[in-house]
Amino acid sequence: MASNEYRSEKDSLGEMQVPASALFGAQTQRAVENFPITGLKPWRAFIWSIAAVKRAAALVNYELGLFNDRDSAADGKRFTAKQLADSVAQAAAEVMEGKWDDQFVVEPFQAGAGTSHNMNANEVIANRATQILGGELGKYYVHPNDHVNMAQSTNDVIPTSVRLGALWRLDELLDALKNLRTALEVKAREFDEVVKSGRTHLQDAVPLTLGQEFSAYAKAVERNAERVRRSAEGLRRLGIGGTAVGSGLNAHPEYHTRMVKKLSEITGLELYESDNLFESMQSMADTADFSASLRTLALDLVRIANDFRLLASGPSTGFDEIRLPAVQPGSSIMPGKVNPVLAEMLDQAMFHVIGCDTTVALATQAGQLELNVMMPILAHNLFEMMQVVIGSVNAFTERAVKGLTANREKAEGWLAKNAIVVTALNPVIGYSQGAALVKEALANNASIRELAIERANAGMLKHRDEDRPVSVEEIEAALSDLRKLTEGGIVGGVSGGG
Repeated sequence: MASNEYRSEKDSLGEMQVPASALFGAQTQRAVENFPITGLKPWRAFIWSIAAVKRAAALVNYELGLFNDRDSAADGKRFTAKQLADSVAQAAAEVMEGKWDDQFVVEPFQAGAGTSHNMNANEVIANRATQILGGELGKYYVHPNDHVNMAQSTNDVIPTSVRLGALWRLDELLDALKNLRTALEVKAREFDEVVKSGRTHLQDAVPLTLGQEFSAYAKAVERNAERVRRSAEGLRRLGIGGTAVGSGLNAHPEYHTRMVKKLSEITGLELYESDNLFESMQSMADTADFSASLRTLALDLVRIANDFRLLASGPSTGFDEIRLPAVQPGSSIMPGKVNPVLAEMLDQAMFHVIGCDTTVALATQAGQLELNVMMPILAHNLFEMMQVVIGSVNAFTERAVKGLTANREKAEGWLAKNAIVVTALNPVIGYSQGAALVKEALANNASIRELAIERANAGMLKHRDEDRPVSVEEIEAALSDLRKLTEGGIVGGVSGGG
């Protein structure tokens, strides 16, 4: 590297060569060199949230009188406490706005607790604040530790940032789920008149409407959204101000309360004070709870996506009861083949979410005593889960659900062949005679209606509770309108029940 391409900086371990134009400094550069693992960078939510903490801390510490006027040893310039605090707050606000995302270069697999990410933020903000005050990169009119990290420790900054980052994207996540639920509800109403065969154990079962099937999918998404919303409430409780172990060493007695209030103002989020800062330092259970709600959502979405794949299977040799939009050719060798690619995508996305949750769970239990040092990978996976859910659900909704159609002819055709509609005759002929009809219908590839009428005409069907023949009219009454079988109650003209 040419001499004009880097600058020399020092930290407590000695001198480091830092790219000349970088806003980060020596400690960040050490982390870059120590952890060349994947090339991944922090999620935007993690950058935004840690900058929010730094901005709030600068404002609160200034209000508490903890900033002092400062002389620059390098060039003799003097800065007031307000100038220093304002420059930090402005630099942090710029980071929140996304202006310096490319300066956050430490990847998720880094030193425990997140010290490298914290120092990356401290150095970027300190250097940018120095520029705002008219200084040069690396001159540090504003010090990364003394000013930007004032009254903080990595140990309370990182868990606070994880909570804030997740809450920052919560509405976006819930909106994606709301849109999916709404699209499914629209299809449920649209498909209300399509009567089809139900299936349990992947075998024929009693009828339902395609609309009823889709209403269940919509309700499942709605319940999962409520589960996500409910679990997110625990994230609103912040432990900022606990500093290193929860005791609040080096922080003003009013710092915790003021920080929670200031962060609420800055972020627009509803936030609460922790009732035990020591617990807030030790436990990441709130994030695990939120992550688990995303895993549960993922499990349900896999189930729904797989149902879509089954219902759209074929078309010539499968169920073919719904038709998914053709969004791309399905084969490089078979002309005309179209695959359920959005459902396949959703499956894979949710598999990844489930894997991320496993990492969050393992990281959550790996804390010892006063600190969980596995927070960097927990944070990365939590933010990745949210991104994957938001992106995949939005694509599935827009590119698959909204454009799908029902194949009514095929759905009702399968129902006509379904021997299990004999269940409608149970109140008339009983279970045993019904089972015999099913066996014979399947053996002879006959419909239940045809076979039951034939047996009734021959006087071979008896009422279940009395020794008298069943009439053709009674068979017709039970089977004349298969939609009635989707509405519950007792069919076949028998009164009572429901």
